[in-house]
Amino acid sequence: MDLEISSAILLLGMAVVALVWANSPWAESYVHFWHTPLGLQYGDSFRLDLSLGHWVNDGLMTFFFFMVGMEIKREMAYGELSTRSRAMLPLAAAIGGMVVPAGIYAWFHMGGPAIRGWGVPMATDIAFAVAALSVLGSRVPGSLRIFLLALAIADDLGAVAVIAIFYTAEIRLDALAMAGGGLAFCVFLRVIGVRSFLVYLAVGTFVWYETHHSGVHATVAGVMLGFITPHAAPRDDHASLIDRGRHALDHLREVLVGVHETPDPVDHGGHKRHHAARELAQLGRETLSPLDYLVNLLERPVAFLIMPVFALANAGVVLDTTTLGDSMALSVAWAVALGLLIGKPIGITLFSWLAIRTGLAEMPRGVNWGMIFATGILAGIGFTVALFVTALAFDDPVHAAGSKIGILLGSVLATAAGLIVLGKSLPKSQPVAPAPH
Repeated sequence: MDLEISSAILLLGMAVVALVWANSPWAESYVHFWHTPLGLQYGDSFRLDLSLGHWVNDGLMTFFFFMVGMEIKREMAYGELSTRSRAMLPLAAAIGGMVVPAGIYAWFHMGGPAIRGWGVPMATDIAFAVAALSVLGSRVPGSLRIFLLALAIADDLGAVAVIAIFYTAEIRLDALAMAGGGLAFCVFLRVIGVRSFLVYLAVGTFVWYETHHSGVHATVAGVMLGFITPHAAPRDDHASLIDRGRHALDHLREVLVGVHETPDPVDHGGHKRHHAARELAQLGRETLSPLDYLVNLLERPVAFLIMPVFALANAGVVLDTTTLGDSMALSVAWAVALGLLIGKPIGITLFSWLAIRTGLAEMPRGVNWGMIFATGILAGIGFTVALFVTALAFDDPVHAAGSKIGILLGSVLATAAGLIVLGKSLPKSQPVAPAPH
């Protein structure tokens, strides 16, 4: 929770910086900076021409979606999406939270040039939603936090499917087949026991390149690589791991004592200490599944570097008469904002009610309908993925600017309204269990 709150604050700060920069006397430098060409070429056989902004959206964000893929895999393996009874309520809520906002947007623009933006208000920003929920502290039941997290993860899965299916202009089947072959090779490497992350990074880079070349958005490669990351620990022999750890610690202790007590150091250059430390690090890796290890390794760089850089590159909308005075830009903005602010809570509450009414799901313990509705409002905080879909959906900069305004407006209003409604729905304080005698 602390990680999500801190990340959300940094994301918000970068969005403000982007807005100020894009509307300052140096606004032209903002555009030129993110359009800086940064290509790669090797002879005549390999060439990749992307701007700096595209490297952020297509390259760095692949790590974000890799994390999304692993989070979905973990929840489906042994989390809130692991059984039908657990998964049905957040899945139903997520479907409602995607269908109704998309329908509201489509109602505004059916048959018009901006219809491609229907996917923008479908996404929930996990970092901002969890951070907003955390403002109310211990008053929020744990079951409601879990519901929001599972809902947001299922929502991400839907957003990835929408990106892959509906925001792909042209598919090159040969490149897509090569990407699929790379994924299959990753599975083969896992089966034969290859554990070097460098090897998987090389194959993953190949999968990313072929996915990008195929016409499917390159970040889908990150999701698929996350899906095939093993979620089970590689070793079950805990006693052996403990014995090896104890031996490595004893070795390190002997070396350290010798270094500090002997005039002539017994470990000149630190080679023995390095060996002992590497052994301990290797043991640490073996106690975790590759999925858990990579999530813990990447969550801070993704939260505090990749997502803020993405916000800085994409939140800079120019607020001038060209944008604010354009009827189509305003129409896109209102459609997105209403989809987030109105569509999300209606869709989530309605589909949750249907799932419970039909017996497919049960109401979480300690949660009432007011809390479900308020959580639906908070799920209308769309930022990271909504901005991402905006970049895919609109070629017209005026439409894109309107969409960004709608995202910012809808998210701010959803935060305020969600906290007010949730504050009224929650008990004054959560009961504290009596201390054991």
